[in-house]
Amino acid sequence: MGHDDQVDFEPYRGELVAYCYRMLGSFHEAEDLAQETLLRGWKARDRYDPARASVRTWLYRIATNVCLTALEGSRRRPLPSGLGVPSDDPGAPLVPALDVPWLEPFPDARFDVEVRADLRLAWVAAVQVLPARQRAVLVLREVLAFTAAEVAEQLGTTVAAVNSALQRARAALAGVGDAGAVTEPDDPEVRAVIQRYMRAFEAADVPALVRLLADDAVMEMPPVPLWYQGSRNYGRFMARVFTMRGTGWCMRELTANGQPALAAYAPEPGGGHRLHTLQVFTVADGRVAHNVVFADPRILDAFELPREIPASELRRER
Repeated sequence: MGHDDQVDFEPYRGELVAYCYRMLGSFHEAEDLAQETLLRGWKARDRYDPARASVRTWLYRIATNVCLTALEGSRRRPLPSGLGVPSDDPGAPLVPALDVPWLEPFPDARFDVEVRADLRLAWVAAVQVLPARQRAVLVLREVLAFTAAEVAEQLGTTVAAVNSALQRARAALAGVGDAGAVTEPDDPEVRAVIQRYMRAFEAADVPALVRLLADDAVMEMPPVPLWYQGSRNYGRFMARVFTMRGTGWCMRELTANGQPALAAYAPEPGGGHRLHTLQVFTVADGRVAHNVVFADPRILDAFELPREIPASELRRER
């Protein structure tokens, strides 16, 4: 490749993390695999031939091999709605299923990733069902816009095999994540819906929350395998939350997976608020259609959120 000082792989880190995340469904694994990709690239830099491929294409070949190896024998990462039927019991025990490798959210603020539409939770969850090589073909061709010839080179296969795998992947994902119905988190209407939801949540106003929901709205809470469908069941569960944890919550806006999100802080008995959950929303047609609530402390740490909000800080804000 030339002189060492001409080698700079770091600008590719963010997009490699996003690629590995789409492949694995785990942000933590994606960070590790992107680091492994860059390390392998650095060690093999003398063997890189710029006449055959760009640095980016070459790194994606390494990343693809790293991901395919990591996926050998691994279980797919689902959301609760991908495992069973919804519950109609708002008082069901909230028992985490720690043996399930749950899908994780992607912390947008950590990386500058240009394409976020195909980071959406529903899309990434659906992709996890595909065989690993089909998954790679779909992401490399449809999301990252590599040519069929480039993908064939990256996977060590033929253009015909790549095109066939892409057709099968498209058929398997037909109808998943209707892009026309889902709007961006910075869309004024979406922000207005999320801000109304935030105010209703902080006020523990269940009827106001329900008014913001689509009729068939879904709430799920990995690692708890329970999930609820329908605005009535959603509202009944929220009433339980406020009964259990009290009122006077505090919310903070952010984004995850290119979607609007809220960090929810529960009131502490001695004053102040402690980080409780990360809630990732799908807003469609002016209503909340889906809310995935994450409570795993390791996931919350990945978003680098403050663990506590002192009472003095809230007083200054208000």
